[in-house]
Amino acid sequence: MAGIRVRDKEPFDKALRRFHKACEKAGILSEIKRHQHFEKPSERRKKKIAAAKRKARKNAMRYA
Repeated sequence: MAGIRVRDKEPFDKALRRFHKACEKAGILSEIKRHQHFEKPSERRKKKIAAAKRKARKNAMRYA
């Protein structure tokens, strides 16, 4: 669980920004989005393969 300590005389906005950054670094938001609905293992595999294909195509275009 991500957490921060609010410093003395620190504005709320700045503390909130630090908290968001800590959550992002910990991967909490992406984990929540991933668990929004159930995903079958076959769908997960298809997504992973599609992402690998996109990445390979992007790298091929970059070095071509």
